[in-house]
Amino acid sequence: MFLLVFILGLGVVVATVIFYGERRWTSGTRELRSRLDAAKLPIEPRIFDSRELETMPAPVQRYFRAVLAEGQPMVAAVSLEHIGTLNLGESADQWKPFTSAQRVVTRRPGFDWDGRVAMMPGLPVLVHDAYIAGEGILHAALLGLLSMAKLRGTGEVARGELMRFLAEAAWYPTALLPSQGVVWNDVDEHAARATLKDGEQLVTLLFHFGEDGLIDTVYAEARGRMMAGRVVPTPWCGRFSNYALRDGLRVPLNAEVAWLLPEGAKPYWRGHITGIAYEFTR
Repeated sequence: MFLLVFILGLGVVVATVIFYGERRWTSGTRELRSRLDAAKLPIEPRIFDSRELETMPAPVQRYFRAVLAEGQPMVAAVSLEHIGTLNLGESADQWKPFTSAQRVVTRRPGFDWDGRVAMMPGLPVLVHDAYIAGEGILHAALLGLLSMAKLRGTGEVARGELMRFLAEAAWYPTALLPSQGVVWNDVDEHAARATLKDGEQLVTLLFHFGEDGLIDTVYAEARGRMMAGRVVPTPWCGRFSNYALRDGLRVPLNAEVAWLLPEGAKPYWRGHITGIAYEFTR
């Protein structure tokens, strides 16, 4: 009888802790997304005009013609849902399943990725990976309560998060247009460099386009990788595949990102889009 009471009591305690952690995390998510929406800026022009492509590198012109139609409204914001696996091992691979919901605002550039990583049954790690009003944020907490990583600032952390925004613009392609602040420079017939400035942050990524004109890889010479509690600039790349039409935009449904280490590529995020909802300029 005593053992039964103990088990029931322990179950109540665990359920209470999980409930409290979820409520606290949800409140933090609302706060971050309120800040994200508060930083919005007006978007001009409101629709895509192919005449702005005329002076751009040839592979970039082909890309926009493959993913946008004339008169396409600009993406003001987008909500994404993912499923996938996350590699938590710094040396040996340690893949764990995750689900996530992400909110992106295109002007001023910003996003909040709210992920739930299944470390073990009943013990999720909740993660915010965000760029809001020029500040980078990375917070991971067991059950949303016990912090495992907590970084935020306007330096290297913010730089890495703005790189993520630029790389992931394959999911909101109007944000890559010159009229939306991106400067493109020619590399060769299948590649071009994109540069984006936000406040004091200036980032450049190398985009490679496949034979179909679509983005297949994005590369950074140095993006901040967290190791032993500190941020280490490390070569990085992202890969996109499985393009499909969503609300008139041709976007990838699958993605993988990896650190490029001396011993070879180390993938750490593999995801699939399960939901995507756009908010367009009107």
